[in-house]
Amino acid sequence: MFNLFLQVVQPITTPLCMVSVSSLLAVFLWSIAIATRDGIARLKQLHQVPCSRCAYFTGDYRLKCTVHPCKALTEDAINCLDYEPAANPPKCHPKACKCR
Repeated sequence: MFNLFLQVVQPITTPLCMVSVSSLLAVFLWSIAIATRDGIARLKQLHQVPCSRCAYFTGDYRLKCTVHPCKALTEDAINCLDYEPAANPPKCHPKACKCR
């Protein structure tokens, strides 16, 4: 009885399992591609934040900007009306500099 059941079910389940595994793999790879695309778009947007090149940027984590401390280093600072280019923008984070 069991052998008869296997003979009937196995030709159906084998291709069905192969199709399900293939579609799960395709969905997984598609979601990785979408996440990568969204991550790159987010990085491009965050690289537009001009705070580190501004004259009012302090580099201190307690007070990042003397004009807009709450907006500093966020997306709100992308079109900051008070942005003024610094004469000598910092090359690295002040705490990470070994030259001092």
